Amino acid sequence: MGVQLDSGSAAGHESLESMSLEPLMTRDYERDPAIVFERLRQAHGPVAPVDLLGVPVWLVLGYEEAYEVLRDDHAWPKGLENWRARREGRLPEDWPLAPSLDVNHVLIQGGEGYRGLKVAWDTALRPFQDPRHPVAKRLKAQITRDADELISLFTQGGRTGWADLSAQFSRPLPLMVASHLLGFPGSQHDDALMDMWRVLDAGPDAGPALERLLATLSELGAWKMKEPGDDFPSYLLASHPRLSVEELSRELMMLLGMTSDHVGILISNTVVEVVTGNLPASAGLSAGLIRETMNRVVMQKPPLINFVPRFPLKDMRLGNYTVAAGDPVWVSVGAAHADPAFAGKVCPESTISTRAHLSWGAGPRQCPARELAGGAAAIGVSRLFERLSGLELSLPVDQLPWRSSPFMRGLRSLPVRYTVSGTPAQPVPPPPPLPAAADSAPADESAGRPRSSLWRYLAGLVRGR
Repeated sequence: MGVQLDSGSAAGHESLESMSLEPLMTRDYERDPAIVFERLRQAHGPVAPVDLLGVPVWLVLGYEEAYEVLRDDHAWPKGLENWRARREGRLPEDWPLAPSLDVNHVLIQGGEGYRGLKVAWDTALRPFQDPRHPVAKRLKAQITRDADELISLFTQGGRTGWADLSAQFSRPLPLMVASHLLGFPGSQHDDALMDMWRVLDAGPDAGPALERLLATLSELGAWKMKEPGDDFPSYLLASHPRLSVEELSRELMMLLGMTSDHVGILISNTVVEVVTGNLPASAGLSAGLIRETMNRVVMQKPPLINFVPRFPLKDMRLGNYTVAAGDPVWVSVGAAHADPAFAGKVCPESTISTRAHLSWGAGPRQCPARELAGGAAAIGVSRLFERLSGLELSLPVDQLPWRSSPFMRGLRSLPVRYTVSGTPAQPVPPPPPLPAAADSAPADESAGRPRSSLWRYLAGLVRGR
């Protein structure tokens, strides 16, 4: 272990690179990150040095320390140019997180260029996040329709049945949301989302997946420069016309990630909390307070469990250690929410949740799409519980399979038994053929619009039961 400084000491300190580090991504972490966080907290206090897939980093475990780092963008800025080991060429060439961190979009970028980009993001998202705006109303109707179609698809077998809500609802629904936001011409380009998942999971195929994803988004960006529409890429270009195709593709990747994995995990986690008898969650849902229910869920199981790194510009005291200028500092939302100094102050019986969670960040760098993502998840959850009068897990809750990456934590599958409210769903007609050309006109919004390969896959799951 490293040398922990006494309280109030600002003397010399051992470098992060010279410490004996505990690996973060272990089987214990895959099974339950809380076990790892608590072990690190007991050994180091609110900040711990860890090995992140072969790279030494500081992991912030304490709520107060996490909030301090997140709210002070001047002392703890983002921007990979501030990472000392990276500047000195000391990162492994095959480090699995490099592909996702090297994409310099709005959530990773530092420096002066970020400020203009943040303003453009806020402007481009405003039509989608203002509930009074016609664009937001249309998007809400589209998400509701998509949710209902997915539910109708997997409930075709009758009033009762079995489904994997992760594969058949909570993962595909955000893809459909992303398709509306990005305005893909022709097919829905569901392969882009699959590649986004591969990048977030930081597996061995993350590098090739990133290349394919950025190529697809570059094609989309070039199209929007020629044919703007009522979609996010067009609005972002109108707000920041100097963006190149490459820069635009990076921003679209960020939006795709936030409106896909994050939303899907939030839907699944909320369903689990409700159906397993979490009384405050159930009470909040029955009272129509779905957003309050989700706020409680992200306190316990935040989808984005660790944020991208920050780098102090000078030596800074944090927790029991001195963090050297240029060291990578990863704020762990999951650990911060479990900090006894914070969690002990949250009333578990209250239906109204605390707004003090850090799931969307804090300070000036909060996620700009938080209202959009939260709203999409709320629609998905509400349609499930309005359409299905009975939902119960097909596995004990402690046997649900989880997938963990350095960024996200969500269920691999969510097997449930359901009972349909009212009349069972009518069979969904088979999808018509896809258009021959990828750059054809956007699909018609009527019932006969072309279906993507994702929809064909989901229909195959139903037929194969």
